[in-house]
Amino acid sequence: MFTPPDIHALLEQIGSQLGFALLGITPAELPTDTAYLHQWLADGKQGEMGYLAEHVEIRNDPQKLLPGAKTVICLADRYACTSSLETTPPIGRIARYAWGDDYHKVLKKRLFKLTDAMKEHWPDAQFRAAVDTAPVPERLHAARAGLGWIGKNTLLIHPKIGSWFLLGEIFTTLDLATTNQTANQPMADHCGTCTRCLDACPTDCLTPYQIDARKCISYLTLEHRNAIDPALFEPMGDWLAGCDICQEVCPHNPPTPKMPLKTASPSGNPTDTQASLLAANTPVHPRYTPRTPAPGLNLLEVLNWTTESRQQAFIGSALKRMKLDMVKRNAIIAAGNHLAKHDHPALLARLHALAVETEEPDLVRQTAQTVLQRLNAPALSPPQR
Repeated sequence: MFTPPDIHALLEQIGSQLGFALLGITPAELPTDTAYLHQWLADGKQGEMGYLAEHVEIRNDPQKLLPGAKTVICLADRYACTSSLETTPPIGRIARYAWGDDYHKVLKKRLFKLTDAMKEHWPDAQFRAAVDTAPVPERLHAARAGLGWIGKNTLLIHPKIGSWFLLGEIFTTLDLATTNQTANQPMADHCGTCTRCLDACPTDCLTPYQIDARKCISYLTLEHRNAIDPALFEPMGDWLAGCDICQEVCPHNPPTPKMPLKTASPSGNPTDTQASLLAANTPVHPRYTPRTPAPGLNLLEVLNWTTESRQQAFIGSALKRMKLDMVKRNAIIAAGNHLAKHDHPALLARLHALAVETEEPDLVRQTAQTVLQRLNAPALSPPQR
């Protein structure tokens, strides 16, 4: 096994140059409890995300992802959580992780640079970089590596910088010393008796440490490709793509989180690598600087989008995978919620037009029809807690 100075010095140098906010190392071991995931899938809480069930064996066994894997290097990027950009209402809000460039490309490019540097020192070792497109339980590995604990909202939370970060991993056949002095023991849970995220979720998709994706606004707007249950229209509010509510209310997520000079491992001792990467006021990586479509898009404009309009708006964005009919479906729901409280003749007229436009997909027409029916009838109440 390589001792910490051997590997940590290298990671400290390259990691700081590449701008990672957090770094930790943990053994590539099997999960201790796979029953939870199997039961969650059996209950259908993954919704239309069938890929979660298709790759369970790989997800539960690092050896199936990289034969001979002994270590997982976990890294995190901070992303912008505040913005001075303005839009003309009514707008559809966009989750903060998508305010900048596509994190898949931003993270993976730098993970490859780190693996290339390590190959120069250990040419016989094998490496595999992964972001969230690979079947990897990244929050579990990151928690074991000391990057945080998995909170009641199911997100990884660091006690100093909250949850405004994205995760990437490097699996390797190198047998590296862990940065977590209590290896394989997750960081202490700091959620305590707090239930802010559970109370704030408008669709009640959260129970402590578990999520029902079928009711999650992020899932509904980004992953669900069919009609959305009308009972969820009102709770979806003005979200067009994703949702940040459970993070916005988390006491570990101040409006402008500050990066600490040092961070402690679960044992209470600061790690040199993390201390160097967590320099005071470490900025968000430049590629995550907010730009259009942040922090939201004008709903009337979206409802007039063509295929070309959508492509242009989402160039370089993680949202480019959203199909046009999904974007319009979400915009129609947000528009209906706006019209339930405000007059906007042009927006209402556009909904009427979409409801009868034969060239629009069924998903768009039917959603517009449902929203118009709701606007002419008593509003449905959100699901009872």
